[in-house]
Amino acid sequence: MNKIPLIENACKELMEYGVRGWQEKGRDLAKRLLLQRKTPGEDLIFWPTGLLAAGLWACREESAAAVKDRVGAALPDNAGQRPGDDAKLWHTGQVTAGIERSLVAYFDRWLKKGMPLIYVDDLLAGETLLNMYRCVRDKKADFGESISEEQLKTGVDRMAFYGADQPRDGAGSFLYRPAGGEKTVFVDGIGLACPFLYQYGEVFDRQEYKELAVLQIVNFLSYGMDGKTGLPYHGYDMTDGCKYGIIGWGRAVGWLLRGMAGCMVSGYGRERLAGPCTALADAAIAWQRPDGFFSWQLEALDGPADTSATGMICTGLKSGMESGILAGGTYEKAFEAGRHALERSVRDGRVYRCSGECEGFSQYPQCYGAYPWSLGPALEVL
Repeated sequence: MNKIPLIENACKELMEYGVRGWQEKGRDLAKRLLLQRKTPGEDLIFWPTGLLAAGLWACREESAAAVKDRVGAALPDNAGQRPGDDAKLWHTGQVTAGIERSLVAYFDRWLKKGMPLIYVDDLLAGETLLNMYRCVRDKKADFGESISEEQLKTGVDRMAFYGADQPRDGAGSFLYRPAGGEKTVFVDGIGLACPFLYQYGEVFDRQEYKELAVLQIVNFLSYGMDGKTGLPYHGYDMTDGCKYGIIGWGRAVGWLLRGMAGCMVSGYGRERLAGPCTALADAAIAWQRPDGFFSWQLEALDGPADTSATGMICTGLKSGMESGILAGGTYEKAFEAGRHALERSVRDGRVYRCSGECEGFSQYPQCYGAYPWSLGPALEVL
């Protein structure tokens, strides 16, 4: 399918989603000054845009590979100009250049603000920042004067150190919102933080970061799963031994599968997670609907379909198949069915039938529309 409208919209939302206007900033200031209340700062790399960045990077890699195949070498210096009459090469090069400009602007804004990090969620954006750093370091890309190799390295280091300093429970798992006194672990944190931390450890030969990432997953598999279905709860609290939320929330399955897949880029992760990843993939696709979608809660087959759950699970399936962990026609069939379901949900550069933002354990608003958390994963799948 033509992904250009999706890419264009993702580039736009990357810079606009979650940015506070002057009225919102004024209300926050009044709360601080008059009511003496703490307000979170503006999070320029919060998880919805982190998902968009990851999806755009996947499109950038696909586009750059297409250009390389056509010219038999790396991206030409004049990728932003039309080389002769090769319209297809020009068009593909323009896509690559446009994505790169958007990602550079996104991270440059964050760097100039002093690299603020507010939540563990922000580490999701680190995956793309780390990929950009590797490309520049290995001389596979040059993003110009706007963002240098040194700046990229400073940014990924800042994120890695922030992740290593996260408050944890007695087993070493990240507490999801510790600033408010919460003692709970959310499965969201697996998909948000673990791929970046593991891949940072891989790139810079820091075994402790790989171990930290894998520990989060191993702990969740020990304390946060439903033994009957093999699906995750939304989270748990080690202080009371309770599991919270519902079993098989669609995005929870997606977060966990995404986190596992992102930590199996080398032997250390594969040896420890290949079996659990296969088991989770099997448990998930057992609930795939005849129309190819996954429901907002996987077991609710007669409930609403959810493109965010479908996209995230399919992203995990794709990564697992590419790494050789998930092998066989069962996974390919499930992935293709999910991909076609996402295609049918695209309209005007957006991916509809996506469930709204979760507000906490067992708080899953049943409002459906088009959100970054369906668009980002869809860019990786379609």
